[in-house]
Amino acid sequence: MQINVYVYIFVMAFSTWIMRVAASLIMKKPVENRFFQSFLYYVPYVTLAVMTFPAIVEATQSPLAGAAALIVCIGAAWAGRGLFTVAVAGCLTVLVLELFL
Repeated sequence: MQINVYVYIFVMAFSTWIMRVAASLIMKKPVENRFFQSFLYYVPYVTLAVMTFPAIVEATQSPLAGAAALIVCIGAAWAGRGLFTVAVAGCLTVLVLELFL
């Protein structure tokens, strides 16, 4: 059982390394295609969103409270509020909805 952990770590490290080496060998010149530049620019944001949004909804006792907090946070961020204010608004939304639902 213990050796499997080391094999998994090695496979993950090797796959990460090989992707970086392959990218550096293939992409010797700067990317000039605007579509591909745009795609590469948004990949980290999409990856973060794909990992974060399900966690927001599933981290609460009620998925409805998580979804409502997500909507409140998006609204607060859209209104230009700071990160701390957005986080507090989301936490208070979950607290109130889980107390009364």
